[in-house]
Amino acid sequence: MGTPLDSREAQAVEVLDRLYEEYPDTDISLNFSTKLELLVAVVLSAQCTDERVNDICEDLFETYRSPEDYAAASEEELADDIYGITFHNNKAGYLKGIGEILVDEHDGEVPDTMSELTDLPGVGRKTANVVLQHAHDVTEGIVVDTHVQRISRRLGLTEEERPEAIEEDLMDVVPEDDWRMFTHLFISHGRATCTARSPDCADCVLADICPSERGDSSADLASGAEW
Repeated sequence: MGTPLDSREAQAVEVLDRLYEEYPDTDISLNFSTKLELLVAVVLSAQCTDERVNDICEDLFETYRSPEDYAAASEEELADDIYGITFHNNKAGYLKGIGEILVDEHDGEVPDTMSELTDLPGVGRKTANVVLQHAHDVTEGIVVDTHVQRISRRLGLTEEERPEAIEEDLMDVVPEDDWRMFTHLFISHGRATCTARSPDCADCVLADICPSERGDSSADLASGAEW
């Protein structure tokens, strides 16, 4: 079991320092060239791998180049074009609805506020944060995906379970200048080392300050279950 620093603020800063050194080139892994492409890719990425999304979107973005294209397509056409994406039927409806709202209410542009983005079908706070950060260079919060949710609990940065509550906790202890990169660092670490089922604590740069470290700790603080 590692020994966390005396405060959550100090713990967060130390974690960031180490992860910046471990993953100096980390960034968003979705492929996009426009704000609309980013919005579509992030909506499709819910409960689906970025690799699969990138593969599907390579052809999708050749066919659908504007909000008008999504609005004009039928849900059945869209579902066929994103087949292979998790919940493709539901997400086809989201894409059509997004296209219609962008055309009718935003002059075909992707909005740049949290409230307007979360009014779009299939767009929650997590998706909106990604679009704001990477399409508009606006950082209003911390994107809490499954990696951030899991690792922040393991490290003792939060005891909350819901993404919204976790985000509030993290915003209190993570320096604001690091909010955007915090997510990418945690995603990289979650994929490489701190995996959900079998984290490689023996090769983890955070092991000595992680209260969930498997060497002596009896439980995974992410789930509360025994190792």
